[in-house]
Amino acid sequence: MKVLVKNASSETVIKNSRFISEAFVVTSQAMAREIIHEQKNRYSDATHVCHAFIVGPKCETSGMSDDGEPSGTAGRPMLDVLKGSGITNILITVTRYFGGTLLGTGGLVHAYSGAVKSVLENCETEELVEKSSFSFSADYSSYEAVKRIFPDFHISSLKEDYSTQVSASGEIWKSESEDFALQIKNLTKGKSVVQIGGS
Repeated sequence: MKVLVKNASSETVIKNSRFISEAFVVTSQAMAREIIHEQKNRYSDATHVCHAFIVGPKCETSGMSDDGEPSGTAGRPMLDVLKGSGITNILITVTRYFGGTLLGTGGLVHAYSGAVKSVLENCETEELVEKSSFSFSADYSSYEAVKRIFPDFHISSLKEDYSTQVSASGEIWKSESEDFALQIKNLTKGKSVVQIGGS
């Protein structure tokens, strides 16, 4: 199972109809709904803003909408392509600006599934791995030593705050978190204790 690393977009034109496909990183159904709402406001002049999303480590939550297109011609084919991609925690919206030519039900299914395939080609993904959050503080000289071990671990979303001490936080693969915490404790001679949180 893979997850989206960052948002992506693509655009296709079929018989003068514009299809703007956008992929978003989402971690809950509520987050997906919020982005869908924003997209509808952003493209308030569009003919349709259809969507499909999958959320959860086992793809347990999904949703879709034809948004006024004939039933089964947009949301369902979009979700089918998404399910076949092996990607979770992803929302795709396809915004259509009608170009004056009716595509028919078969044409719409082809257009919407093609729009999803098109944006998926631009998507950067990574393997779904359980992560833990971490945070710790260290003095400046210790932190320089600690930073040298970062490349040995799978760290993401790193934030560093430089004040009287350096405060660092981010996410790390759960399987590496204990070793990471132990190494930092040793490097700082026990002065820095890493707080490990949930995924």
